[in-house]
Amino acid sequence: MRKVVISLFAMLAGTSFAVAEDAGCDAFKWPVTREQALFSEAPAAEPGAALTVGQAMDFTLAAVDTISFAVPPQRAPAAGTFGATASIVVPPEGELQISLSDEAWIDVVQDGHAVKSAGFSGVKTCPGIRKSVRFKLSAGPATVQLSGSKKADLKVAVLTPE
Repeated sequence: MRKVVISLFAMLAGTSFAVAEDAGCDAFKWPVTREQALFSEAPAAEPGAALTVGQAMDFTLAAVDTISFAVPPQRAPAAGTFGATASIVVPPEGELQISLSDEAWIDVVQDGHAVKSAGFSGVKTCPGIRKSVRFKLSAGPATVQLSGSKKADLKVAVLTPE
């Protein structure tokens, strides 16, 4: 009987931890379930890769001091951190939502200038996703700059806001 009670307690505790982790994702200002699904199947990418709206990539980052950014990151990256650049073609709607699996800074550069973000949401208690930033852009080419990551890999999803 004691083993049964202990087993039931362990199952309930595991369930409540899972619910608590899922509740962390609800703290985002907008839903991030699409990003979580994309992150689980994100293909590997190197710095300089092309991002596609509606997809995610799993970047292997480079030491930030080896990257040639189009413009200096708006937040200077700390020494010993990692980053990458990626190209993207912004659709006619112009609004993008870029989400990251871990902490890093996101700049989007278009026409030689960094574009100020239109919205930000970050949560430390959501498994697999750390932040999501929205940008209002013009249709056409842009560069996504990632910097300041403490880890050498980072998943990036680019979506249109829902």
